[in-house]
Amino acid sequence: MSDAILDPSRIRAITLDLDDTLWPIWPTIARAEAVLLDWLAGHAPATRALYTTPGALRAIRDRMDQLRPDLRHDLAALRRESIRLALTQAGDDPALAEPAFEVFFDERQRVELFEDALPALEYLSARWPVVALSNGNADVRRVGLGRYFHAAISASEAGAAKPDARIFLQGARAAGVEPGQVLHIGDDAHLDGVGALQAGLQTVWLNREGAAWPHEGPVPHATVASLHDLRRLLD
Repeated sequence: MSDAILDPSRIRAITLDLDDTLWPIWPTIARAEAVLLDWLAGHAPATRALYTTPGALRAIRDRMDQLRPDLRHDLAALRRESIRLALTQAGDDPALAEPAFEVFFDERQRVELFEDALPALEYLSARWPVVALSNGNADVRRVGLGRYFHAAISASEAGAAKPDARIFLQGARAAGVEPGQVLHIGDDAHLDGVGALQAGLQTVWLNREGAAWPHEGPVPHATVASLHDLRRLLD
């Protein structure tokens, strides 16, 4: 199936995914979990002994997703409550969940950008207001990229996570434009691609792996293998 036709003349604003679009997320999470385990060794040793690997911490985080479906749009709250559950199960003070989460969260902001990320941000932000749209809990200011963004909206702030249309519509409002005047860029075919298309945005799928479009129905207006290709597409 061929792509829809991208119309650059309609673009008045950009919405942009963060995790796995500007930086790889899983190395970041793995490092943050390892830092959290080191902190627990000094402050909650029983919890550190019970959860000996980052994988164990991730498993209880995934379990919390089932225990607290009301928090599924708030990854920070899910992580904090999973730490609280781990502390409780180990017999440590559950109040340590707050400082423990801050240790995790601080490390989670130390990202390693893809090599095409900064040139793309400089290009996009010089031409249009750019709004970050993320289901995750990265803070563009703490990451060091705040100057490139007109606004940043997380799923927890929006009360809805991609692919829900509400977060995309909030992004358009934050930029002061109509949804049809927004170009959304992201790596996840379902969350970014299908979600933005259904919300009425023009959509570029960042497909670094060269995968086939996995969904039936509407397709992205363009597909690029890198953010360098995106710049060439929009020039």
